Formats: sequence, C-alpha cells, structure tokens
Amino acid sequence: MRVAIGVEYDGHGFHGWQRLGKAAETGPGSVQAALEKALSRVAAHPVVTTCSGRTDSGVHARCQVVHFDTDAVRTPRAWMLGTTAHLPPAVCVRWAQPVPDDFSARFSARARHYRYRLINRPVRPALHRQYLSWDLRPLDADAMHRAAQALLGEQDFSAFRTVHCQAPHARRDLQRISVTRDGDEVIVEVQANAFLHHMVRNIVGSLLDVGAGEHPEGWIAELLAGRDRSVAGPTAPAAGLVFLGPLYPPEWALPTEVTLTP
Repeated sequence: MRVAIGVEYDGHGFHGWQRLGKAAETGPGSVQAALEKALSRVAAHPVVTTCSGRTDSGVHARCQVVHFDTDAVRTPRAWMLGTTAHLPPAVCVRWAQPVPDDFSARFSARARHYRYRLINRPVRPALHRQYLSWDLRPLDADAMHRAAQALLGEQDFSAFRTVHCQAPHARRDLQRISVTRDGDEVIVEVQANAFLHHMVRNIVGSLLDVGAGEHPEGWIAELLAGRDRSVAGPTAPAAGLVFLGPLYPPEWALPTEVTLTP
C-alpha cells in the first residue's frame, strides 16, 4: 500500500528536510530522519519516504506532502496519531490517506507555494521571532510587488539560484508572486511549478533592496536577464520562510489545501 501524509514542522533546530549521514543525524538531525523513525515504529518495519520538495535548514512547512510504501495495515487515523506520538514536538502529521501506487509526492505535484514574512520596523521582533525575518529599512511593498511581476512565466532563474544548486537546469515556471503589507509586516507569496535551491530567499533578498530604494524596480528584470547570481541581492534569512505546500490535480483526491482549484 502507498500512503500519503501531510506533515507540519518548525524547521528551527533541524538541518533541513533531507536525511543526513549517520554522524550528522546524532545532532539536531533532519526532519526526514525523524519522520522515518516514527513511521517505522508505527509500521513495525523500516520506512523510506519521498517528499514533494526539500526545505533548507531553518525553513518551516505548513503542509509538506510525503508518500511511503508499506505492507502494514493501519487506518489513516493510526498513521496520523501514532506517528505524531513518536515525533519531536516540532513535527506532526496532520492527515494521512491511501493513494494509488502511481502517485508520487514529488512528481505528481504541479506547483509549490511559499510565504515569506518579515517585520519592517526599527526594532527586531521579540514575539514569533523564529517565524519572522526583520528589516529595519523603510520598505516600499508596492514597489517590490511591481518589480516582482517581471519574474512571472517560464524563465531562466540562474540569477536566483545558489552555486550549490544541483538542478540540471535553471528554467522554472513562476506562476504567481505578490508582495503586500499588513501594518509592520511585509509578506511575499510565490508559486511555481518547482523551485531552485535558495530561489525564494534569493528573490526576496533582491526585492528587499528594491523596496529599500537601493535599486530601481527594473533591476529585478535586469537580474533575471543577466543570469548572474553574483550581482543579485543577498539571500534572505531562513526564519521568515514557510513552505505552504505542493499542489496536485483534483483526480488524486487529496485534501483541499494541496489540491489545485479549477
């Protein structure tokens, strides 16, 4: 049986999603290793997971979708509650359901979306600081939003990928991006078919420089066309980034929050 689960986690204190070597897992470890250990206890056999998209160290997830194969017969409730009982407090399984054998958490997804939040004021945040970034420069969120629209469509995002990115090419289809302000908080939301390593944080870092008036709005389009990471803005801190989750076609009958709307 193949089972899909929705996993929520606080990335603070983890070395990201991906399972590490045995020596590294003795420290803070990875979310994947913690999850597989818990699932294996419920299944009573070793479980190997596949996720919709890896997250970096310090990045959080509202609904990471994961699939695994098992011979164990368990109810969705048992997978959800039993696994959560064996997980650290920073991780939980929000839902579980059987899926067809040809479902892939990674390859069946048609989009992924992220949210980046930061406090924009002279003083750093005290409350919720592990989920917020901070920029003391006065930011023009409207200018950031206008500049970001140059990124829409299928394009080469070499200017916004880390040198450590292992993707075979840098072309991605960015489907939606918005920058809004809510009081002292600036929120960037972005959706694409897939993302490169550090792509969202690198985009945010460049948009912040536009918002602070250090570059004109047209600079983002110039960066995109130039494909040179070395001249783009800095990588924004991980704390403000949340992976909201992947999106799948309706035929997979997954929960609404991870299903594409018509």
